[in-house]
Amino acid sequence: MKVCVIGSGYVGLVAGAGFAEIGHEVICADISEQKIANLKNGIVPIYEPGLDVLCARNASAGRLHFSTDIPAGIQASDIVFIAVGTPEREDGSADLSAVLQVAGLIASNIAKYTVVACKSTVPVGTNALVTEKIASLTDVPFAVVSNPEFLREGEAVQDFMNPPRVVIGTTDRRAEEMMRDLYAPLYGYYEARRNIICMDPRSAEMTKYTANAFLATRITFINEIANLCEAVGADVTAVRVGAGMDPRIGMQFFQPGCGYGGSCFPKDVQALIKIAREHTCPLDVLQAVDDTNDRQKLIPLNKVRARFRGRLEGVKVAVWGLAFKAETDDVRESPANYIVPALIEDGADVCVHDPIAMESFRRLVESRCRFAPTAREALAGAQALILVTDWQEYREWRLSDIRDAMAGRVVVDGRNVWAAQDIPEGLDYDGIGRGTLHR
Repeated sequence: MKVCVIGSGYVGLVAGAGFAEIGHEVICADISEQKIANLKNGIVPIYEPGLDVLCARNASAGRLHFSTDIPAGIQASDIVFIAVGTPEREDGSADLSAVLQVAGLIASNIAKYTVVACKSTVPVGTNALVTEKIASLTDVPFAVVSNPEFLREGEAVQDFMNPPRVVIGTTDRRAEEMMRDLYAPLYGYYEARRNIICMDPRSAEMTKYTANAFLATRITFINEIANLCEAVGADVTAVRVGAGMDPRIGMQFFQPGCGYGGSCFPKDVQALIKIAREHTCPLDVLQAVDDTNDRQKLIPLNKVRARFRGRLEGVKVAVWGLAFKAETDDVRESPANYIVPALIEDGADVCVHDPIAMESFRRLVESRCRFAPTAREALAGAQALILVTDWQEYREWRLSDIRDAMAGRVVVDGRNVWAAQDIPEGLDYDGIGRGTLHR
């Protein structure tokens, strides 16, 4: 099947490379000449484990192409994916201008029956708007399908190649069969009938928001329990296991820390709150999740402030981890975006390190901090360390080695990565949700 993916960002590039990997002929199209030129030269613009290999293998095999000629890509394809960004507006709603602009471009260039699949995360009713836009500009038959993505950053290639389900939102039988055929190589025959789920477009759009909002709520719930554990003297690392081993609860997205971030959860939670407000159906639980998560991001900072009695002027603080999670260079809504500027505002001398995301952090956050090429160099002379991202590189450190490498003795572990280690003499170690007896 011939496929065009418009938008070669995180979602579009993973999807395009994935479709090529399972045998389809794919054009990844984008308006950015620099991005396309880099992709043609084997330079992948995002850090995602395995994506560079996937792109190189399928480009070499002639199944994956990169182009700025979007009209030609549309005309050559049976299915055209919209995978452009839907950034958050100031009021929390999703900006659909790029989606609708692409819809107009598709309408101007289709010459045969075409399935238009929306992979961008969009509010409920957007597929209807896209349908209306295209229908107003062409008489060529088409169908608009909602096909939300459920990719975890850092594990996106694996998620695409081994999806627990594929959601297709359409009432057009021909479009449904084409989409089933597109994804069928990912499954055996019987698995495909079970795991490719078809529903109406509005339900498919709502499914994406519901999944992300629920996961954000799980994270926030265990963070609040962690804070209460700390207040009453319990240990959340034990509580998590005791509760999470219940099969009705589970362990995934049940790890306390310093809040969720990234390009999906914060934006999607805000968008769903906005949608609910517009329909006079307030989501009080989700509003509380959003408010609580903002506070949670600053807990490591407040712990450091408490250790120095609120006086951080001239205090040297090392921050390990800038990405919102490990195995990605995405720093959007990372706790580091809040912690580092606040430290600087307090007058601290801040030195940061991240294995992958330092350049992304430089571009996104204008801050007067120092960037260390290694984790050890970030510790040199530091009086306090805050761990924000649970990279494996940091997990491998012993607390005794951290103590010996820094000048001070304060360590705030924002992800509880060292919670199982014995605390060496002379180190003031504090995690998230661990009462005094368990520090």
